[in-house]
Amino acid sequence: MMDTEVKYFDTLEDGRDVHLVRQENPDGTYVEYIDYGATIRSLGVKTRDGSIRDVVIGFDDLVSYQRPGTFGCVIGRVANRIGNGRFTLDGREYSLYINDGPNTLHGGKEGFYAKIWDFEASSEGTVFSLFSPDGDEGFPGNFEVKVSYEFKDNALTIGYSAVTDSPTVVNLTNHSYFDLDGKGDILGTVLKINADRYTESDEHTLPTGRLLPVAGTVLDFTEGKTIGKDIDSDMTRPFRGFDHNFVLSSGSPAAEALSADGLLGMKVYTDRPGMQLYTGNFIRDFHGKGRDYGQYSGFCLETQFFPDSPNHPEFPSCVLRPGEEFSSFTSYRFF
Repeated sequence: MMDTEVKYFDTLEDGRDVHLVRQENPDGTYVEYIDYGATIRSLGVKTRDGSIRDVVIGFDDLVSYQRPGTFGCVIGRVANRIGNGRFTLDGREYSLYINDGPNTLHGGKEGFYAKIWDFEASSEGTVFSLFSPDGDEGFPGNFEVKVSYEFKDNALTIGYSAVTDSPTVVNLTNHSYFDLDGKGDILGTVLKINADRYTESDEHTLPTGRLLPVAGTVLDFTEGKTIGKDIDSDMTRPFRGFDHNFVLSSGSPAAEALSADGLLGMKVYTDRPGMQLYTGNFIRDFHGKGRDYGQYSGFCLETQFFPDSPNHPEFPSCVLRPGEEFSSFTSYRFF
């Protein structure tokens, strides 16, 4: 049973208060959320030597969460990129806000990361809910979404569910930046990804539609290697690091990581077909919880449908229709 504390965190410019929820287990492990973006602010997990280590990047003020980076928050309606800010559904074209070169990224100008969510905290976890009206950021349908967080036995499990009253598209993920060492950078983190293929992308990180083998490329994490080994290569240099979607293979876990000091491991389980590895390529001079963050201070493992899925019928479908319920989970288990 978790002890729960809810307190004031900060205030938006329009006067609305933002709250922080802290939940602590009897063994001292803990998690903190803020209702702005349904964001994971802190995650204190137990290491192999019995100490507690905060493994996600976070901030002490709201302004930092409003800077580019979408740190720790829920992304929606559609995570990742939609090409040219438009898609066609049932013969009708929808136009979205363009905020990433020629594309829409992470839901648009004010995606779910920039909303204050309702929440209910209990001894079992915290459930965040949000209503996104028809036309919100250009997406069709009145859309109701819930995100549940449960942290127990050194594992954080995220459950997503959503319904709509009109056909729409959905791709929900969490954008936490992990730092398993809790200091410095993540270049020495050993990462293994259960994926034999990736979605080929163009210079704007937009899928071409081709699924290519990772074998023989710097995207081959099937045997495990340090994140820093190939982070500066011909394939990654245009993006200043890794920013690639992997086509997850059958079996689990989807990914496994080990801290540079060897004291903490993490396994990722999900039912999503893809996972984006992003290595904090554009973090610059952010003052965080007790230290400054820079390039490669954290890595994201964003479980998801493939990028630009609404424009690729050959990809797994992200369409949600009335009478259906979108349901998904991702679990981060630490050992």
